[in-house]
Amino acid sequence: MLTLLEVLQRTTAYLEGKGVETPRLDAEWLLAGLLGLKRLDLYVRFERPMQEAELEALRPLVRRRGAREPLQHVLGETEFHGLTLKTDRRALIPRPETERLVELILKRTAVPPVRLLDLGTGTGALALALLRAWPEVVAVAVDRSEAAIELAGENAHRLQLADRVEFRLSDWYGGLGAVDKFDLIVANPPYLTRDEWEVADPEVKDYEPREALEAARAGRADLETIIVGAAGFLASGGRIALETGVAQHQALSALAREQGFTEVETVRDYHGRDRYLFLSTG
Repeated sequence: MLTLLEVLQRTTAYLEGKGVETPRLDAEWLLAGLLGLKRLDLYVRFERPMQEAELEALRPLVRRRGAREPLQHVLGETEFHGLTLKTDRRALIPRPETERLVELILKRTAVPPVRLLDLGTGTGALALALLRAWPEVVAVAVDRSEAAIELAGENAHRLQLADRVEFRLSDWYGGLGAVDKFDLIVANPPYLTRDEWEVADPEVKDYEPREALEAARAGRADLETIIVGAAGFLASGGRIALETGVAQHQALSALAREQGFTEVETVRDYHGRDRYLFLSTG
């Protein structure tokens, strides 16, 4: 009978042979998920015998990860800013860069907004994380994908936040009315160029929705649409917080000033790259 450590070592070697970037870590997550343990709890159970039924349940999960299906899809969920979100092919997996956007928004907000708008909500990550942080705030979250809206709704119900967020099927501002005004607009829209998409890892190209990642005009098309259309939906004194590509800020900042935004702030990510854009009219 194999021990947990032996299974972990064999799984790691298999995933490494399939080109998985972090084979040991992924193997640990797969085993922890299967056994209902925290990942670090594995280390005090290395001599635990693995039952055949457990091995039978583990094998298809390992094969899926070996086929480069994202770990978050195999596990069925991911952690995002203290929330556990359901994840699958219906929407983009939330990234650490987007967690950083949540942190920056909270740090820069002395008084929480009354209403916020999340454009291209995907899993609902941005809206739901901000609603959890601000108990009095309500949100509208839109996406052009009906499947993504369905997934975001499931996450809102799981987190008991469904009564504070309205999900709408909308291509950016298209599903909003003239009376819709928001104190804060947030978005992590598509911003990859075609060349960036073409060299993406199999986890991205083969399993995540391309329309949630790639945009025209050197990756700026959707960001430009959001900036140009914002004036009709921002309340007086409202702000926009965007995640962007790292080579787009000169053009986007110039566009924002043309649109009347007087405060245009670029913030770098943890790697020192221009990643976030904060806009307001002062």
